[in-house]
Amino acid sequence: MTPLPTLRQLQFFVALAQHESFSKAADASLVSQSTLSAAIKELEAVLDAQLVDRSSRSFTLTPVGEMLVERARDLLTRAEDFARIANRSEPLTGVINLGIIPTIAPYILPKAMPIFRRKFSDLSLYLREALSANLIEFVRGGQIDVALIAFPYDTEGMESLVFAEDAFVFACSDDHRLASEAEVTLADINAGELLLLEDGHCLRDHALSACQLQEKEIANTFGGTSIFTLAQMVRSGIGATLLPEMAVRQGLAKSSSLVTIPFRKEKGISTPGRQIGFVWRKGSGRRQDVEAMAEVFSRVLKP
Repeated sequence: MTPLPTLRQLQFFVALAQHESFSKAADASLVSQSTLSAAIKELEAVLDAQLVDRSSRSFTLTPVGEMLVERARDLLTRAEDFARIANRSEPLTGVINLGIIPTIAPYILPKAMPIFRRKFSDLSLYLREALSANLIEFVRGGQIDVALIAFPYDTEGMESLVFAEDAFVFACSDDHRLASEAEVTLADINAGELLLLEDGHCLRDHALSACQLQEKEIANTFGGTSIFTLAQMVRSGIGATLLPEMAVRQGLAKSSSLVTIPFRKEKGISTPGRQIGFVWRKGSGRRQDVEAMAEVFSRVLKP
């Protein structure tokens, strides 16, 4: 029978790769440096492979070590899922690491967090804000348990749950040619003046897709890093934009003195917008937690 490493050895190995220092990894693991160093040598003996290059003055993993560290992370994540499922109790108890994209976080968390604290007293909810691509990788790697993102988005190999629709509204300054309109259509929009978030934000991709636009058609004079900055640029009169309805409801357009106009519902044409939902690892046993969180966030998003 092939000898196998222990989970503790893998934990030390992953900590060492993360901190790139025996002393820092030992501190993070709450053990002495000698204990951690011995465990790494035992792991190398079990695998019959050198994982750390000890000939260099700076910390370096060997090619084998680089190849195995991601597999070690994956094994630890699955082991943690295994243990949590075995100790399953009520939904939203214990620790949950939730990732959330920046075009959702400020418009949903302020109202949702008091509900979580009041209704789920045994829950420790830790939040991490990042772009969708990063959050998906964090979920896959076990750094976070669940991600709250906007769809459509490629989540192949993972579980997902969409629980809300978030329409886009057209936003412009009060002297814009469309400012007096009660509704707008996609045909009314001049793509050349449309300001969007910079590349990498899924809101940009969703806006382009919703308006059936190509990247080359939109304004290239500005790429915002936040919806607030985008609103301020539109306020200055250099263009127009699309804002998520959840941001408008929380007063973003009003505080920026913008005019917001809904899209006219047209037969056979989908109203521009995005979907809001969760993504998590298959087999992690998180569906009950996700459904309970979806109920809270759905309540917050209702008009």
